[in-house]
Amino acid sequence: MTHLKGIFPLLALVLAFSFAIGTKADDQSRIIKRVPIEPTTPTSGRDMYMHYCAVCHGRQGRGGGPAAEALKVQPPDLTTLAQRNHGQFPRRLVESTLRVGSDLPSHGSSEMPVWGPLFQSLNKFSNVEVEQRITNLTDYIESLQMR
Repeated sequence: MTHLKGIFPLLALVLAFSFAIGTKADDQSRIIKRVPIEPTTPTSGRDMYMHYCAVCHGRQGRGGGPAAEALKVQPPDLTTLAQRNHGQFPRRLVESTLRVGSDLPSHGSSEMPVWGPLFQSLNKFSNVEVEQRITNLTDYIESLQMR
């Protein structure tokens, strides 16, 4: 029985060390890999949303995308934007957030990409196409609103 007294502290140390290694591995797997923007058609808000936004905001816009758990602040539920703004979809706010980013607390640090310059890089800085992309993406986000 005396030899077991020495095993318990050793076992506790091994378990703590194993947990620390597991936690470290989990933290490393939660790093968001930044990749260059890939072109999509500027005419389809849905395609752009699925390609650029769903990874964080989820396919239905509720905030549960595969990269969401790696963020410091969870992405907001985009389906309740109108509800949270007295029943009115905040079109200008969404367009502005896409175009120049946001300093809203819900976005925490600027983890959300600023899409205006990224969209400009897709077509040699064509402002017409950037505006088309922002309008169509905003229209799609508006279509996600809970009724």
